[in-house]
Amino acid sequence: MEKILITGGGGFIGGSLAEELSKDPRNIIYLFDNFLTSSLGNIPINKNIYFVKGDVNKKNELKALMKAHRFDHVFHYAAVVGVKRTLENPIGVLNDIEGIKNILKFSHHTGVKRVFFSSSSEVYGEPVEHPQNEATTPLNSKLPYAIVKNIGEAYCKSFQKEYGLKYTVFRFFNTYGPRQSRDFVIPRFIHQALNNENITIHGEGTQRRTFCYIQDNIDFTLKTLQTHHYVNDTVNVGCGIQTSIIDLAKLIIRLTGSDSKIIHLPPLKEGDMSMRMPDNSKMINLLDRPLKPLEEGLMELIKIESTRKSRIVCM
Repeated sequence: MEKILITGGGGFIGGSLAEELSKDPRNIIYLFDNFLTSSLGNIPINKNIYFVKGDVNKKNELKALMKAHRFDHVFHYAAVVGVKRTLENPIGVLNDIEGIKNILKFSHHTGVKRVFFSSSSEVYGEPVEHPQNEATTPLNSKLPYAIVKNIGEAYCKSFQKEYGLKYTVFRFFNTYGPRQSRDFVIPRFIHQALNNENITIHGEGTQRRTFCYIQDNIDFTLKTLQTHHYVNDTVNVGCGIQTSIIDLAKLIIRLTGSDSKIIHLPPLKEGDMSMRMPDNSKMINLLDRPLKPLEEGLMELIKIESTRKSRIVCM
């Protein structure tokens, strides 16, 4: 039996990970979340999944849970997320440093085997190297969200060096899929397209991103856990093919058969980097298979959203 804690378990990636882990009846999964940026609807229903409402930044709430259950593995995915939200709430973002310290402290004290920390492509800032490699690309972002992730990585390394606590850092690059909030670009564009609403883009839309389907993210995560790969290491988790934001909007309009028009808003003042693409060789080597093509992943989401929309209309 493996006892697993996922903080931010009401989030898109955390909930998806819990659902996959719960397919093995030997796993006992606890989800911990305060629903600041997540949703109760993301909590999977299964007899080996338990939910506890709480805030990782509040030491006593987390301490009680971790001392009571003595987890084997911890996935620390709780964070204030979303470009607009993190730019508007920099103090709230910086408060997440306390949660990182709490997780690592109680993981050390309760004998956790390994902590998996969700970092972000944001730590690279405006990249000076393409693709971004974990070992050679400088971490140069000055935004609070990226700084917190960078600090979190440093804390993981420091706890390992001083106390022997094992870790794996995942630098996530634009994961998308079911459960994701419309705060993020793909679900927002799909919703707008299916409703024939204007699709809004900040700037000219020439910003280039890579998009990784959630199942590829989860499959890699589970392989990392099960095969004991990338212990005390940092790994980019993402697709290696770039798409501009305006091309993404045009593709979604075509796939949905939408009458939506593309409307250009003023560029964001900060946080909207011109290019982002991971060196994902570590991920591909472990998965040993190609990642899902963007068009295929979009079609799955469009089908899910169209079905949901039809049910609402029929009610």
